[in-house]
Amino acid sequence: MPRGLVRYEHTGGFHFLTFSCFHRFQYLGTGAARNLFEDALERVRHRYRFVVAGYVVMPEHVHLLIGEPQKGLVRGVVHALKLSVAKRRPERPFWQGRYYDYPVLRHEKHIEKLRYIHRNPVDRGLVAKPEDWPWSSFRHYATGMRGTVEIESQWTAARRGNLLPEYLRYREKVK
Repeated sequence: MPRGLVRYEHTGGFHFLTFSCFHRFQYLGTGAARNLFEDALERVRHRYRFVVAGYVVMPEHVHLLIGEPQKGLVRGVVHALKLSVAKRRPERPFWQGRYYDYPVLRHEKHIEKLRYIHRNPVDRGLVAKPEDWPWSSFRHYATGMRGTVEIESQWTAARRGNLLPEYLRYREKVK
């Protein structure tokens, strides 16, 4: 691990993650590539048992807001996700080696990061409105729509018959 890099695990909070394609090439520039990423994210979510609060797949990078995995560590999640995508794509190398991890421990930061994630395609000029970019969690929050990736939200909790999303119930236990 590089000198001075600190990763926070077992905080009971969320992780805002960002990682990029090699040299920021637009390897996720097609709908098929972005669909493949969503499929990989859902598979890894099941395997490592973590919640996804939000995500966006951009042409050359990805933003995720995830809870800590019940199985393994966040770095294992990132490694498995990157590997799953890279094995199914022809570009070599596919990903930059590192990733950015910001611990999100306060509700205000959680909301800030979700807004940032959902506004990213608009800010980059890819679409006029967040709902026009299908490769993000925005539509789920706006309508409750189910997509490839299960998003942990009030909508999901209500479908399960719970009052609180899983991550809020977990945080109540930690307090």
